[in-house]
Amino acid sequence: MDDFRDPPGPPDSIAPSDEPARPIVLTKPGHPISRRDIDPDALKIMARLQRMGFIAYLCGGAVRDLLVGKKPKDFDIATDARPGQIKKRFANVFVIGRRFRLAHVHFPGGKIIEVATFRRDPDPAEDAVPGAEPDPQAIYGTPREDAFRRDITINALYYDPSIDAVIDYVGGLEDMRCRRVRMIGDPEARFTEDPVRVWRVLRHAARLNFEIEPATERAILSHRPLLASIAPSRLYEEFNKDLAYETRPVFEALREYGLLGHFLGKAGEDYETDPALFARIGALLDVEERARPSGFLLTLEEMYALVFWPWVEPRFDETEEDMAGVLNAAFLNAGMRMTIPKNLRANVIQILVLVESLIRALRTGHLRGALLQRSHYAQAVRLFFLIEKGRPPAAGESFEALFREAHPETEHLPRRKRRRRRRGRRGGGAPDGNAPPNS
Repeated sequence: MDDFRDPPGPPDSIAPSDEPARPIVLTKPGHPISRRDIDPDALKIMARLQRMGFIAYLCGGAVRDLLVGKKPKDFDIATDARPGQIKKRFANVFVIGRRFRLAHVHFPGGKIIEVATFRRDPDPAEDAVPGAEPDPQAIYGTPREDAFRRDITINALYYDPSIDAVIDYVGGLEDMRCRRVRMIGDPEARFTEDPVRVWRVLRHAARLNFEIEPATERAILSHRPLLASIAPSRLYEEFNKDLAYETRPVFEALREYGLLGHFLGKAGEDYETDPALFARIGALLDVEERARPSGFLLTLEEMYALVFWPWVEPRFDETEEDMAGVLNAAFLNAGMRMTIPKNLRANVIQILVLVESLIRALRTGHLRGALLQRSHYAQAVRLFFLIEKGRPPAAGESFEALFREAHPETEHLPRRKRRRRRRGRRGGGAPDGNAPPNS
């Protein structure tokens, strides 16, 4: 952001209007964005659309991240071309969605670039007409209308590669310069429309280390209880976004504003009220984040296991009771408002139980052979190293080698015995599993 110069001035208004307003157009050297940092396939899509007479801009988070020197996760494009027009002009396009149709341009290797048509917020007067059929074309709008329908100003910027300029209708450039997150429009009204916006504001402020604009912050504190009205499946989707990358700062912001308990139930409340417990999860998330640059990436179920480890660790003891059942009951009785799919929860619990078994085996010197054959063993080993060693396993490093080093008196690790298949006895004995029963 050192090369990010002051924009020429704020826009005429930061509330939408029927009157046209000139955007701020910031050209070089006023911004630090380089075409070299943009996905070449995204540049090709925009160039092709522009040659055909359409408007085509890079939009949203990609522009925001490029302005602060971060590598964008996605390169989304906004255009005035309709989804059907895009599909006709690109061979590798799939149009998804019903009311809000999006064009996904597919490339080799599984890469997808999303191309969306400029939209506008629906007119309440049009929606209020009883019996009226919605006009599918009425959702489309101008670049300005599309910018104002977005949540926060720093996510409503466009970049036009044809003139190498950032285009701002909502004051996002000024907020980038001031390092602040601000809602577009009245924050109380916007949070009432969609309480998940509270979560998104905290996420962006935490990841960018930006301040939250005062009016937006006051509205967060008064509207955060509305998250209880959000569908549990949607809360799950939002939490998955936080587990995807840069989890620690977001987790800390959610705790600071008292949101963890709103969707993680008792687990979230414990993280909010117990400083030592939160320090433990914070340290583990720091370890996970430091390991990412080396290519060490945890799966979603591994991330869930890591997040819940400090909370479930005190539940383990020396008894041989069904710890999977104990943990399952703890999750079910936690009062979480988000819905963790049953299969994911079961896998996470199995990983947690295995991690504890590995820690106990290393401590006692007793390693059961069956442990090495469990389906989640490799995942548990990865987490074991993060939790116990504060780092990922090195190339070729294994738990078995660690165990031998700690317990050299153990010459051979136990192996799981294979159960021999039982065959029926000849001459009238019980039939084997493939033979028909005696009549």
